[in-house]
Amino acid sequence: MVPTGSSAIDRSRPLPPAADVGQWETPYADALERHAARGPLALMVPGHGGDELGLSARLAEFFGPRPLALDVPMLIDDIDLGEDSPLSRSLQLAAEAWGARRTWFLTGGASQANRIAALAARGLGVNILSQRSAHSSFSDGVLWAGLAPSFVLPSIDADHGVAHGVSPAALDDALTAAAGTGCPANAVYIVSPSYFGAVADVAGLARVAHAHGAPLIVDGAWGPHFGFHHDLPESPARLGADLVVSSTHKMGGSLTQSAMLHLGHGPFADALEPLVERAVSITASTSTSALLLASLDIARHSLATGAELIGRSIAVADALRDALRGDPRFGVLSDGFDAFDDIVAVDPLRVAIDVSNTGLSGHWFRQRLVDVDGIFFEMSTATSLVALIGAGKTPDVARAHRALAAAADSEEARSERSQAAAHGFPALPAAGALRLLPRDAFFADTELMPAADAVGRTSADTLAAYPPGIPNLIPGEEITAQTVAFLQAVAASPSGYVRGAVDPRVERFRVTRLD
Repeated sequence: MVPTGSSAIDRSRPLPPAADVGQWETPYADALERHAARGPLALMVPGHGGDELGLSARLAEFFGPRPLALDVPMLIDDIDLGEDSPLSRSLQLAAEAWGARRTWFLTGGASQANRIAALAARGLGVNILSQRSAHSSFSDGVLWAGLAPSFVLPSIDADHGVAHGVSPAALDDALTAAAGTGCPANAVYIVSPSYFGAVADVAGLARVAHAHGAPLIVDGAWGPHFGFHHDLPESPARLGADLVVSSTHKMGGSLTQSAMLHLGHGPFADALEPLVERAVSITASTSTSALLLASLDIARHSLATGAELIGRSIAVADALRDALRGDPRFGVLSDGFDAFDDIVAVDPLRVAIDVSNTGLSGHWFRQRLVDVDGIFFEMSTATSLVALIGAGKTPDVARAHRALAAAADSEEARSERSQAAAHGFPALPAAGALRLLPRDAFFADTELMPAADAVGRTSADTLAAYPPGIPNLIPGEEITAQTVAFLQAVAASPSGYVRGAVDPRVERFRVTRLD
């Protein structure tokens, strides 16, 4: 039931050059091993000295001695110094693997990549057209850079409260409207894939953006594995995206907090490259973790040479979907994606489970499976659970299905159904009007107000329900009663969290005094 389109899965396309002997190499990781094998005497940072002696004994007991030996600082010969360093070679291999002109390794996650993208976009002009369901880290970047945002709305599955993507036609309309106001977009930012695995027509979106004189920035945080198997969608960099955010740790197997940023080969590459380089410089730590960088190098190698293992992961995810389709209590959200014209493919390693037939919320299921079964799903909504299968991994999905079924049939579920029927969960709210530029609202004179009194005022904060971390409110937007109700419901739900809230229950809001 996977939709088709220009970004859809093309099984005839060639895979990245795994046959190239270079993709089997891990230059940076190998350089760290060579350095550690020398048994160096470290009279420099880090303070643990690369060994398990003295105060480092407990650290070595916890992690083992090897990570300490590999945790070297920056600017070491035969590791990262010079144009032809092992790090430079690893970066070149990553760019080739994802089809990019240039790739940067990042140790601040895709959040850092999003802020870099916003800063780079500001170098092209002040106006940016952004998908309204962008991650909160991009909203932070808009604020940092002093960008003037306008928005294109994603399609919404009202039954499940899920935001999908943007179609080329919708983007064309939004760009035309922005130009009509006298503020043509200098850059475009869209999200693909979504948290639920929906893939947009990146090639079509790139053509539209370029026709309007703007580069296309793609938040591909959830698709670092794209392009490495014939049953996966293509890498956005190969489809015409000008800048691609890639959260390698999410699905690609690197360590948490590691990510990449890919520069495409399009018409804006010459202008973007120095802007990205400068933005990387001011957002990166001057004590970058060698362990995170090495994990990116190894993850690139594993993805580029791991098509067979990725195929096994897809088979496991398919097995879970088949089991759910055969169980009347559950469904698969992506089976209905063909109703949305912006979705042209689905990430097969993302399984979004519809639990609405059970009369129970996804939040209840997620917490129940954590508490009783030790099974952790990626996220939940009022009607769904989202499972992700890491590329090259084959988890016991039959165990997960058994646990879901047992939870649905449990005595606790019967009690929970009556409460759920009585209370329900508010719908995903529409964004309030943008009254001030985000940067102006953030730095304005502010005051704290009770939630009821804050309705109709202008927010000075970014508030985002986690997961997925999509802002429900950004600085400069009007606070609506619907947004307040939704955020408070999220905060009260099991495992619910609202990033940026003044208090855990979202009982107060920070508003500008300019109202």
